[in-house]
Amino acid sequence: MVTAPTSLDLSWFARPSARAWTCPPAPGDVASFHRGLPGYAPTPLVELPSLAAELGVGRLFVKDESARLGLPAFKILGASWGVHRALCDHYGLAPGIPLGRLREAARPPVRLVTATDGNHGRAVAAMARLLGLAADVFVPQGGVHPAAVAAIKEEGAGVTEVPAPYDEAVRVAADAAAAGSSAVLVQDTAWPGYERVPQWIVDGYSTLFTEIDDQLASAGTAPAGLVAVPAGVGSLAQAAVTHYRSGRSAPTLLCVEPDAAPCVLTSLHHDRPVTVETGTTSMAGLNCATPSSLAWPYLRSGVDAAVAVTDTDAAQAARDLISLGVPAGPCGAASLAGTRAALASHNRSALAPEHADTIVLLSTEGTTANPA
Repeated sequence: MVTAPTSLDLSWFARPSARAWTCPPAPGDVASFHRGLPGYAPTPLVELPSLAAELGVGRLFVKDESARLGLPAFKILGASWGVHRALCDHYGLAPGIPLGRLREAARPPVRLVTATDGNHGRAVAAMARLLGLAADVFVPQGGVHPAAVAAIKEEGAGVTEVPAPYDEAVRVAADAAAAGSSAVLVQDTAWPGYERVPQWIVDGYSTLFTEIDDQLASAGTAPAGLVAVPAGVGSLAQAAVTHYRSGRSAPTLLCVEPDAAPCVLTSLHHDRPVTVETGTTSMAGLNCATPSSLAWPYLRSGVDAAVAVTDTDAAQAARDLISLGVPAGPCGAASLAGTRAALASHNRSALAPEHADTIVLLSTEGTTANPA
């Protein structure tokens, strides 16, 4: 384990050559699956000219994930596809089966098991409810706001507090699932030997990026020149790399983390996945000590830049977004805080010139997802 970086030099990382790296695209059937879910609609892509002027760029948009499929965060995209694929695998069904038929076929019933720092657990619990299944959700004690825990319970899931950080809660959940013959683990971080379900979850996030492409085209603007992504274990960032390093455009990809838990940033500096000592942060959904083993190769090769931000900067960014009509919590607002830091004069020169054309910030949660 290494301690979180405190040197100013270690709060920023840039590798401009990442834009030249390529990889295969995400599966093409994910978006059609999401369109079949009850209440599906693309989330808004909100243009904010005042922030574009502040940052000295042509146009700036915020992908507002504060109301995704009835939940206050983007996580349901990955959880829904991950649960769907995991159950199809468990019951020997062909992927793509409609949700109603999957509910009927899920017999004998299983329990869905996961660990969470808030939004992923609620998303898995919501899918369990839709499918008539039970769910067990493990949370790090004190690491998830009581309102978020209550929301998970309201979905009908059982909640177990683990007196340890998030990474230990993941281990406990995995052990609990392995001990039960009728349990299916649906975890959004990977480790050696457990990578198929996390990959399906990452694939589920691809819908968010195809929506952005369509919405930018409808707005009459060029493809994104910079995309800012809040990073916990790196799964959403992996999805961003997969999308933008397999298509025709290659924007600058910026990972943003809390300075209390910069596992991706620190790993990029060490050029290998490392575990950091985490602290307390209002960005609870990003408070992760170790990058996903599945995400790491994509992050190492395809991320242009990474930055760590303070709780104070994230809080100011959240206030600014809320004042402009985007209900962002601390994790979602981290993308604005990180972009402000990345576009500071001493960092900006490392970014490709195209970043100044169109910027997209991913606001990954609403104000009620993990209240501060």
